[in-house]
Order: sequence, then C-alpha cells, then structure tokens
Amino acid sequence: MPRSVPRTRQLLSGAIALALLAAGWALAAPASPAGRTAQPATLAGQLDAILSDSRLSGAEAGLTVRDADNGQLLYDANGNERLLPASNAKVFSSVAAMDLLGPGYRFRTAVLRSGRLLGHTLLGELYLKGYGDPTSTAADYDALAAQVAATGVRFVDGALVADDSYFDADRLAPFWSWDDEPYYYSAQTSALDIAPDDIGDTGTILINVLPAAQPGERPTVNVIPANHYVRIANTATTGAAGSARTIQAVREHGRNVVDVTGSIPAGSSSYASQPTVDQPTGLAAEVFAQALARHGVRLRPGPIRYQASPATAVPVAEHQSAPLQQLLIPFLKLSNNMMAEALTKAIGQQVAGQGSWAAGTAAILSDAAASGVGAATLQLFDGSGLGRADYLTTDQLTSLLLAVRTKPWFAAWYDALPIAGNPAQLVGGTLRNRLTGTPAANNLHGKTGSMTGVSALSGYLTDAGGHHLVFSMISNNFVTGGISHLEDAVALTLATSGQAGAGSASPSGVRPAATVPADTGRQAQLECSWVRSC
Repeated sequence: MPRSVPRTRQLLSGAIALALLAAGWALAAPASPAGRTAQPATLAGQLDAILSDSRLSGAEAGLTVRDADNGQLLYDANGNERLLPASNAKVFSSVAAMDLLGPGYRFRTAVLRSGRLLGHTLLGELYLKGYGDPTSTAADYDALAAQVAATGVRFVDGALVADDSYFDADRLAPFWSWDDEPYYYSAQTSALDIAPDDIGDTGTILINVLPAAQPGERPTVNVIPANHYVRIANTATTGAAGSARTIQAVREHGRNVVDVTGSIPAGSSSYASQPTVDQPTGLAAEVFAQALARHGVRLRPGPIRYQASPATAVPVAEHQSAPLQQLLIPFLKLSNNMMAEALTKAIGQQVAGQGSWAAGTAAILSDAAASGVGAATLQLFDGSGLGRADYLTTDQLTSLLLAVRTKPWFAAWYDALPIAGNPAQLVGGTLRNRLTGTPAANNLHGKTGSMTGVSALSGYLTDAGGHHLVFSMISNNFVTGGISHLEDAVALTLATSGQAGAGSASPSGVRPAATVPADTGRQAQLECSWVRSC
C-alpha cells in the first residue's frame, strides 16, 4: 500500500522476533530485489507486511500500538490520519456515558396524570412519559399498566398522551445513509420507544414468517410486539418443498407498511426480519394502551395525543431499566446502535439540558478532552459511528483506551467489550467467531466496527512476554473483502510477539490472508451482530 504519511516504529524491550510466516500467514509483502518475498523478523516488520496486503492497495489504513502500562508508542502507521471509525465510535460514547451518567444510571419510563380522581374515574389526562429507555419491552409497558390499575383507576375521562419531549424531535442522526433506514441497525431514536427483545433493539419490530401447510397458500406472519401501528402487506406465497427461498420483509420508506414478498418453501424453518418503525413513539403508546385494556383500565374513545406533560402532573407509575454498567453488555458486545444514540441524547440532557445529538456529542468530545485525548481534531455527529462524517484517529483511540484504565468503573467497561474466540454471544459478542483457538482467544478484549468500505478493531491484549498492549486499526475506502482478517493478523501478531518459535501451522480459525476470499454484497461489510451472523 502506498505510504505518504511518515511512520514511527519503536519495539518492545527485549527480544520480539517472530516471523509472520512462522504463524502460517501468507501476506502480500513487498518483494525483495531478488524477487523473493521478504520475511520480516521484527514486530514492526510483521505489522508492515500486514498493512502491505494487496487488499489495502489504494485504501487508507491507520494502526497504532502502545504499551498499556506506560503508554510507550510501540508502532505507528498513519496514527494521526482521520478516518471513519464505524462502531469504534462507541468507545468514546460508552466511556462518556460511564463518566457523565455514571455506572448506576438507569433510564426510566413514567406514567403521570392530570386532573383528579373521582372514585375509579380519572377526570383528566393520563401521560406516558419516556426518558429514552432503549430496553423497554411490551412486558415493561404491561407492568406499568398493572401499576396504574393498582391505584384503582378503571376509566380515564381524558386522553392518553404520549410524551417523548425528553429528547428532541430529530429521529435520525446527521449524515446517516437514507438507504439504511429500513434496517434495524438504523432505527429512529425517540425518548418514548419499545423494543421487541431484551437486548435493546428499540425502534424495531420482529417479524416471523412461517410457511403454510400447502404450497400456494399465504404464509403466516407473526409480529412482536403485536400491534396495529405497523401494517403488514403480505403478498408472499408458500413454495414447494425444497424450492428457492426468496422471502423478505422490508418496511416502505416513510411509511409504517412492511411488504412481505417472495416465497418460503413448505416445511422449511421460519424466516425472521426486524424492520424499523417510523415514528416509534406511536407504537410504544399503542402497546401501552393495549396493556391498560388488559388490566381493566378503559380509555375514552379517541386518538392518542402527543405533547409534553405539564409540570403539575402527578406520578402514577414508573419503570426503570437495568443500571448502565449492565446495559453496557448488550451495547458493546452486540454493537447496538440504538443504545448508543439513546445514551448520547441522555448525556446531552444531563450535561446541557438538551436531549439532542449536538448537545450529546459535544459532551462526549469534552469528556474525551478531559481524559487527555486531543479532541480538537475529533469529529462525532452521533454515538454509534453509523454516520459518514464521524472522524477519529487510531492515536486518539489508543489514547482513550489508555486513559480509561484508571477509571473506577474500568473493570465493568472492560468486561463489556467483545472477547475474541469466546463462543457465548454475550461474552464473545462480535468477536466470538474470530481468532478462535489462537493466543488471542479469550485474551483480546476489543471493539469492532464495520460498514461498507470501513473496518476497525481496537482494544487490549497481553503478549507472550506478559506485556499489556493497546492497539487500534482502522481501514477505509477498500473495495475488496477480508479486511477483518488483516485485523486478526495484527491481533495475533501482537499476542504472540516476544515468543520464540510459534510453529508453522496456521492457527485454527485464522486463515492465511492470501487464501481469504473477498466478501461480497451489502451485508458482508456490516457488523456481524447486525446481520445475525454472530
């Protein structure tokens, strides 16, 4: 790969000489004058060889490695070059959340009332007020309705009012791609929301399509949470057993209509899809209204209203999320974008009294600066890194990774990072299928980041000599696949550095780079958790 940015290289003290080929890697290193492939013996030489892979030709890549105990720079290639970080931006937003909101911070959802009670009748409005909880489910709204019923209310003579004013009305962050809108990793952000599961996939619904008993019949479509807010337009068919599976369910742009089309073979397994919801506040309010009815609380006929609750409203019921230090697990392990955005707006409210991306990201940048990270050249417009105008450097990432090691909450944050090669979904997370059976497995704690043309991996590991390291690699503008395997090569090289003689077999789960096929298609370059492949 052409180099136009000067690089500094420093080596770990002592002997760190492991030829990359000894680990079974066949990277496209520059040829020697005699036409033979160079076999670098130093750590810097090995990392140079990885970054010289042909898949990075014409692309941009940064790689920084530091000693985690003393901050010494061990290797730098374009470490000050600003790059799109993808989900490595979550390192910054999660750290700021722990700093500014605190490990014990809980989101909440409240029910309030105006007017007065006359027997079992509320002569006034019932307000459902959200404070940004990205983990609220139908079960949580049911529990709120049960609390309302327990107060003795049986009829509400006013309206049900949905209050999402804790956050501003902007639903999608700046610089997000319009064509990502139907997909669950790009859901809208509202202060009053609902998720179909318990891992924070707020602003979406879960659709399961089951084939009918006979070919030619319509398949059955089940929706979680059950609702009438999103309409299902089912024109799909059940195909013959063994026929092609072409079923899909995609929400129409700007409408709450999900088109279920294609064919699902008879006798086959169900098909699952998780489209986003347009204006998800309304879905949360409808699910709550249904829960009230189940618990014997009747509402006056009429539409749900949307406005802020008055300061004089009286609390009736409340639900709280798990504390932030527990929410970090699904947030970071599964690279959950919607948790990142809810936390960003909550940070804005906490620091500036504004639940907006502008206030939240400003606070995140200020927090990074307070941790000693040079934030003047750092740019974030969201908390997840999904935007195409977020810019970080690998030097800034490693600086923050070093700084947080002194935080009192570091252990909980560190444990919430994906762990390489650990098969448990909420342990290994987006790294569960990577570096399996290598010295980096159950060693590397890191944050992945992937979207079209962007790949990143930053984190911590211990090398064979017992040195604690931090590193960050970001690649942009590549057009071939397999970039994550180059990141794995970096991690494996660092994990085995200082070890004399690693054998010649290629480690299990890590293939020589020259044999890695190019990934193709839109989903191949997205976070594996977003496409349900890890």
